[in-house]
Amino acid sequence: VDAAALAGAKVRDYLVGGASQQVINGNIPPNKLDFLQKADGNNIVNKNDPVDYFQFTHTFYQDNSISSSCFNLLNPILNKIKCLSLLNIKANLLTKTNTNVEHGLHCDYDNDKITTGILYINTNNGYTKFKDGNVEISEKNKYVEFQSKLLHTGASCTDKNIRIVLNFNYIK
Repeated sequence: VDAAALAGAKVRDYLVGGASQQVINGNIPPNKLDFLQKADGNNIVNKNDPVDYFQFTHTFYQDNSISSSCFNLLNPILNKIKCLSLLNIKANLLTKTNTNVEHGLHCDYDNDKITTGILYINTNNGYTKFKDGNVEISEKNKYVEFQSKLLHTGASCTDKNIRIVLNFNYIK
């Protein structure tokens, strides 16, 4: 991926505020989270030490349909994003680790027309790192938007019990 793709990345602070943020923060029931042993989406990154390579996920939307009873919680965000077509929305929850664990560079979709957005639900020292080395620290309510083909990785946090992000893929 070239520098032009990253140059198009946008950071918006305070995407959602007040009551909407509180609803999102507290209303994904724990029994709605799925355990995923391969946090990079394809393989366990370090097969010799898989203990830190997992996450919990909750899928709100995929395959052209709503897949969660919690989908309506996202309406305030979707109203601000103003996308033409949704492809996928999911929550990713990583647990605290002793060091920041990066889970492997990947692209969400290898397509110029698709946009990825990441909404950081809580502030912590976890981050999203792009192939070129640019880093976005997890800050509550920060929204980062970029071309889906841009290689990036998420990293766990060491200072809070959990790191939660919402991942959106859509056409603008």
